[in-house]
Amino acid sequence: MRERAHLAASRAALRVMRDEVESLDIRDVTANWVNREALEHQIELRIEALADHAHTPLFFGRVDFLPAPGPQPAAEAAGERFYIGRRHVHDAAGDPMVIDWRAPVSQAFYRASRAEPLDVALRRRFGYTGGELTAYEDERLSDPVDPGAEGGPGASALLQREIERPRVGPMRDIVATIQPEQDEIVRGGLTGTVCVQGGPGTGKTAVGLHRVAYLLYAHRERLARTGTLVIGPNRSFLRYIEQVLPALGEVQVRQATLEELVGHVEVRAVDGARAAVVKGDARMAEVLRRALSAQVTVAEEPVVVVRGSRRWRVPAYELAEMVEELLGRGLRYGAAREALPQRIAHAVLVRMEQAGEAPDDRVQDAVARDRAVKAAVKRVWPPVDPATLVWRLLSDAEFLAEHAAGLLDEEEQRAVLWERASRGVRSARWSTADAVLIDEARDLVERTPSLGHVVVDEAQDLSPMQYRAVGRRCSTGSATVLGDLAQGTTPWATRDWAAALAHLGKADAVVEELTAGFRVPQEVIGYASRLLPRIAPGLAAVESVREAPGSLTVRHVTVEERESAVLSAVAEALGREGSVGLIAADARVPDWTAALAAAGVPHLAPGEETRAEVRLALVPASLAKGLEYDRVVLDEPAAVVAGEPDERTGLRRLYVALTRAVSGLVVVHAEPLPPALDR
Repeated sequence: MRERAHLAASRAALRVMRDEVESLDIRDVTANWVNREALEHQIELRIEALADHAHTPLFFGRVDFLPAPGPQPAAEAAGERFYIGRRHVHDAAGDPMVIDWRAPVSQAFYRASRAEPLDVALRRRFGYTGGELTAYEDERLSDPVDPGAEGGPGASALLQREIERPRVGPMRDIVATIQPEQDEIVRGGLTGTVCVQGGPGTGKTAVGLHRVAYLLYAHRERLARTGTLVIGPNRSFLRYIEQVLPALGEVQVRQATLEELVGHVEVRAVDGARAAVVKGDARMAEVLRRALSAQVTVAEEPVVVVRGSRRWRVPAYELAEMVEELLGRGLRYGAAREALPQRIAHAVLVRMEQAGEAPDDRVQDAVARDRAVKAAVKRVWPPVDPATLVWRLLSDAEFLAEHAAGLLDEEEQRAVLWERASRGVRSARWSTADAVLIDEARDLVERTPSLGHVVVDEAQDLSPMQYRAVGRRCSTGSATVLGDLAQGTTPWATRDWAAALAHLGKADAVVEELTAGFRVPQEVIGYASRLLPRIAPGLAAVESVREAPGSLTVRHVTVEERESAVLSAVAEALGREGSVGLIAADARVPDWTAALAAAGVPHLAPGEETRAEVRLALVPASLAKGLEYDRVVLDEPAAVVAGEPDERTGLRRLYVALTRAVSGLVVVHAEPLPPALDR
């Protein structure tokens, strides 16, 4: 078969490309060991990017363009045939054998339709088993009678099969199944920030990751200098998505949780809901700014600099004017503090010149380092440790009241104060919210370096102060914000994207909404969507393109029957292909750990890579967000709801748990279901 021959030839060409890089001799092209180390690192990354993953299709589609009509000069792609894949592959002559999915010419593969064929005569999709090409499907977009020419997952059997293909292991890329509305977001420009509101199964996480891969392709040099970052809600989630970008040929994207980004102190405590809400409120940024500014005092003594036999005096009022001018410029605390000695030194040099001397820049630098100048700066503008500043705010009621006046009421101040103050910074029991406050204080002292592009997933669970922490890391760059307002499960969960984007510092961001579901069957998402009027009024329900009769089962059992019913459902799920997730309220996870062990059923923790031998993951409801499994068994929905501080948050947590299944969901309950589901 010609297509199989092209696949074999393309794989051979990729091996040659990799061999050529591996054989490079750089001994005579580097000036020193620093250059050699840098070049060797770049070569290692290139070799890694050219890896041929045996079970990953090298190309998944083909587009044949119409020939140029008449005698007019042909468009660049007219009459050409291109194979679309995960990376560029060329033959010995440099001619392309596979076109990178991110290249401009590949856009037609994703967006062409009979209504707008984009000069595409034929679109071919390939089906694979493992890494072997086993089928193909054609759409003749130039043929007006072709019933499948409109494309879309509903019209393509291969596309539907790829979406439904059982998954074992980490998250897969969606590069072969990207839809036109997703492609538009993926290929958006680097300078603009985009927020993607997407319900379960709409592919928002994959869209965000593919957007990073596209931006690195389109703006590689710029992002190589400024850097990229993917922020996930927890390590389990990051382990789940970590293979997507390498599969697309991108290996230089840093991934981190927000807690790791602001990990300036060891987190050893957990705030109550009320304290966490107040600490996460954007008003705390102003409290911190006031507290920091208050460290600057009014100069009461002159500065006297001795140079040889002469004494040069800068009066207190002039020093106060310098401080006032620096405060008015809005500089970072540390930058202004570093500028003050130079201001004082300049005043001394003016006096020297007035006395007939001719000092130069070296004299000014020497005066700025003078002991008397240093002492004056320390008195007026003392150094501040950000952690110490936050420690004092949280442990000193008077200090907090002074700087929170008019911002936080007395009840809110009591909420953030520690019940038992520690002796100092090192012994303090910091919470995650405290660490974010310290990060804010650090930025007030010294600017946080900005990256070129940041992706933040599950953003609906961020507090305003956490948005600010993310925004600091892309203050001169752009961001892709991914989330679903209906899945907000923190007490401070985002209520609307406009406010959240303002806290991020990207108020002009474009909000895109994905409402077409591709992963979760309509029966399952329809059942979960019964909760939307209670948890996210006004939010549009996801409409899945996949009908899967029998994909939802709800079993009402007695308390005595519950354990055996869940184990039976797990066994049924493991009897089919793909991954299985047993989701339960956090408090019930230890019981299920013991029950699975007693039943001899091996299982993994959430985010651990499922494999052929162990396909079951035991997932606490609090860690289910962002994960997906072919089949899910949900234990006792009422317990999931009861595990949260309020009913609305509990129902949102339940909504998340209900929407993790790609092929089938079994709900087992002995306690009454929430009213919205019990009908």
